[in-house]
Amino acid sequence: AVAHNGNLTNALAIRRRLEADGSIFQTTMDSEVIVNLIARSKEDSQEARIADAVRQIEGAFSLIITTNDSLVGVRDPQGFRPLCLGKTKNGYVLASENCAFDAIKAEFIRDIDPGEMVVIDDNGVRSSIYAEPEKIDKKLCVFEYIYFARSDSNIDGQSVYQARLNMGRELYNETKYDADIVMSIPDSGTTAALGYARASGIPFAEGLIKNRYSGRTFIKPNQEERELAVRMKLNALPNVVGGKRIVLIDDSIVRGTTSGLIVNMLKEAGAKEVYMCVSSPAIEYSCHYGIDTSVRKELIAATHTVDEIRNYIKADKLHYLSREGLCRAVSGVPEADLCFACFNGDYRVNVPTEQEEGVKYVLE
Repeated sequence: AVAHNGNLTNALAIRRRLEADGSIFQTTMDSEVIVNLIARSKEDSQEARIADAVRQIEGAFSLIITTNDSLVGVRDPQGFRPLCLGKTKNGYVLASENCAFDAIKAEFIRDIDPGEMVVIDDNGVRSSIYAEPEKIDKKLCVFEYIYFARSDSNIDGQSVYQARLNMGRELYNETKYDADIVMSIPDSGTTAALGYARASGIPFAEGLIKNRYSGRTFIKPNQEERELAVRMKLNALPNVVGGKRIVLIDDSIVRGTTSGLIVNMLKEAGAKEVYMCVSSPAIEYSCHYGIDTSVRKELIAATHTVDEIRNYIKADKLHYLSREGLCRAVSGVPEADLCFACFNGDYRVNVPTEQEEGVKYVLE
C-alpha cells in the first residue's frame, strides 16, 4: 500500500514508458506510477526496490509505504512536502504533520529529511539517504505555512500557527490601515487576522459565518459551481459589518472570483469600506508540486496588476504581503530552504510543457 502527498512532474513520461512495456493502469493517479515502478524493479529486496523506484520519479512526494513486514517513509530530495516520525508505546508512526500524533498520543521524534528513507520493522527504525547528494536541495513549500498545513502543526521546526500570526503582524506593518474591525475569510485567514488585530489594536470580529459542511471553493471545476459554493459556504452578519470600515484577511487570491463575491457580500450587508489584505505574495505561477491551482493563464495575478485586481474584486484597498514580510513571518526556516515557485516561477524541478498547459494524463 502506498500513501502519497505531493505531485510528480514526470509521471506522464514514466507512465507512457511503462505502458509501452506492458503495464496496465487502473487510474489516472500519479501514485499508481510509483506502485508500478516498485513492482517492476529488478532489485533483490523490497527496500531496494522502493529506493530504485523513487530515484526515477521527480517532483513532490512524501510517501508512506506498507509491505508485509515493514513501514517505509520517503521524502523527496527537495522536501517540498512535510513528513515526520513519531513513537507510541507500541511502536513507531509516520505522518505528514505532527498534529496527527496528538490524536493517538504519539511522541514527535523528528522530521524526515529531504532525500531520506526510513524503514520501520521488528528491529526498530533504520534511516538511509537514497538520493544522490547533488540532487538534495531543500525547498519546503512555503504555502504549507500560509494555508496548506494545519495550524496546530510544527513543520521543520516552525510553528504554523505562529507563522500565520506573524503574517498578520507583517501585513499591519506594511499597511497601517485605519479601520473599525478586522475580519477573516474563515477559516484560512483567521489566524493572520488575529495577528493583524493584535498588532494594530483594531478589534477582531466575526462578520462572516461559515457553513461547516461545505468544502473548498477554489478547486471547483467551473465558475458557476464556485459562485454557488461561496454562497452556500459563507453568510455575512449585517449587525457586525454594517457601516464599518473592514480590514478583510485571506490567505491568497487565485482567480479573484471568490474574493469579489465575498467583498460584494459584505457591501450588500452594509459594509462602508473593505480593505483586502492577503497573507501571501501574489500567485503568478502555477504550482506543480501538490497544490491544485490553475494553469497560469487562469491566475489573475499573472495577467493583472494589483490595482486592476482591486478594481476587479471591488475592494477599496488591496495589499499582498511582501516576500520579505513572509520570510520574516516564517523566520524559523531559512529563506534558502523554502520554495516560492508559485510567486516567482523558480521551479527547482523541471515541469514538462504539457503539464504547464494543464495536461496531466491522457487515457487511450
